[in-house]
Amino acid sequence: MTLSEVKNKLTTLDKIAFELPNGELVPSHFHVTEVGKITKHFIDCGGTVRHEEVANFQLWNANDYDHRLHPEKLLNIIELSEKVLELGDLEIEVEYQGATIGKYGLEFDGEHFLLATKQTDCLAKDNCGIPQEKPKMKLSEIQKPTASSCSPNSGCC
Repeated sequence: MTLSEVKNKLTTLDKIAFELPNGELVPSHFHVTEVGKITKHFIDCGGTVRHEEVANFQLWNANDYDHRLHPEKLLNIIELSEKVLELGDLEIEVEYQGATIGKYGLEFDGEHFLLATKQTDCLAKDNCGIPQEKPKMKLSEIQKPTASSCSPNSGCC
């Protein structure tokens, strides 16, 4: 999700809920402790220089049970961050404390913001000799042998 998509969703909600990939909800007394811009400038394993930027939300499960983050408050935090940090309409990455700090993508299911798992990947498969995935075919789509092809008792093998 991008910042504009989150802002749009926040205007329709009465309360904010984030759901972890295992289906558990982040406790409702969470705080968004940071909204920021993360810039990553790197070289992939094939030697290509790359530059990525994401907007970052850091969720913190506090022991502060008396305060709840309401949609309009988060919207105000995002809008201030956009101005001060010149964020632009970036994709959002969410940090949340589990056994260690986890990084998640963000989706929305109509009710909850979903923390979506992220995966590492080789960005230079062609330079690293990593074969592309073979296309998966259904057996029903494979053509029957023609008269010119070998069959088990034809003597051609």
